[in-house]
Amino acid sequence: MMELTEEIRAVIDKTTAAMKLGEGEYIAPADGLVHCRKCGAPRQTVIRSPFGGYIAPRCVCPCQQEKERRRREAEERRQRMERIRRRKAQGLQDRYLYGYTFAHDNGEKPVMAKAHAYVNHWPQAFKKNIGLLLFGDVGTGKSFLAGCIANALLERDVPVLMTNFPTILARLCGTFGEDRTAFLNSLGDYDLLIIDDLGAERNTEYALEQMFSIIDSRYRCKKPLIVTTNLKLDELKHPPDLAHARIYDRILERCAPILFAGKNFREDNAASTKAAARRIVSPDNQKN
Repeated sequence: MMELTEEIRAVIDKTTAAMKLGEGEYIAPADGLVHCRKCGAPRQTVIRSPFGGYIAPRCVCPCQQEKERRRREAEERRQRMERIRRRKAQGLQDRYLYGYTFAHDNGEKPVMAKAHAYVNHWPQAFKKNIGLLLFGDVGTGKSFLAGCIANALLERDVPVLMTNFPTILARLCGTFGEDRTAFLNSLGDYDLLIIDDLGAERNTEYALEQMFSIIDSRYRCKKPLIVTTNLKLDELKHPPDLAHARIYDRILERCAPILFAGKNFREDNAASTKAAARRIVSPDNQKN
């Protein structure tokens, strides 16, 4: 602080007299400035006026700086949580996908370690445009693993969309012109696009053309793609025709294949559901 001359003290006294002190403030007799009762630091300072002389405006003490820092952090957290909520609503359009998280993993699939690794190394995967091809028999956990990756990245505020071609094609059938173009372009806005259950869609000429357009667009914008499919790797490497070859070649070039084998978890879940249903409707559980 500059030397406290009579001129400066007069400016301070005049300015302070017109101020309304807030709670936790006092005027220090030593310098006549407003101070904070908590940390003792000044909440008023003296500076030269660009028009000549001096002025004694308010300033911020460390307590106020810390309070403002916490307020900003709280607001940033609130905005982040709201952004994540919106991303989930947009990216996980089927509500059951909300339950596909690492917390719900039963630990029976060693391949889940690859999902954790992919999430942990996401910055590198995104930079190098590295995707995954999850293939194997029905019910072996491919969609669950993809959903775990989707949810984990969404929690990190990464834009992710998990969908399937029947859903995309149904949306395209109802759009035309600029709306259609805008929808297709919107798929490129997501840092990660997950196409679930490749091969379940109808293999019409129109469907195959749209599928190639989406996969190729993803390829060209250099953003990662994850695909799950019940098709065998040999079927993907030796497609039946050129239309499929164009699609599968793009996928195999940028997506590392991961095989899912073992028991069918859907059969286990179905058995558990049936057993629970039998207990519910058992005569022993009926009330008179």
